[in-house]
Amino acid sequence: MLDESKPLFIAVAEQIEDGVLDGTYPEETPVPSTNELAAFLRINPATAGKGLNRLADAGVLVKRRGVGMFVAPGATDLVRRRRRQDFRQAYIAPLLREADHLGLTAQEVITMLTEEDHR
Repeated sequence: MLDESKPLFIAVAEQIEDGVLDGTYPEETPVPSTNELAAFLRINPATAGKGLNRLADAGVLVKRRGVGMFVAPGATDLVRRRRRQDFRQAYIAPLLREADHLGLTAQEVITMLTEEDHR
């Protein structure tokens, strides 16, 4: 389902990106059409189209006239790189800022992460 905390067109784009990353939509294969997405997600076709066009503008999808939208070659790496950068900005940078405020060393943060991972 869609993340309703974000604008719907962004949630649509992220759902397609998730499919690219998990192999649901391999590179050079078609993604659902605007109307298929709209019907499946029960949203306005213009909103679905805006999400798909956002991905086309970012180079994740390519339009093939008369055929539809396809996952672009290299899209998996493109999405992964962008999401890693977003992850770093949204989670890692604030974590390190707070660790610095608390006087934690990098090694202490690594130890905490490792311990949390083993729970």
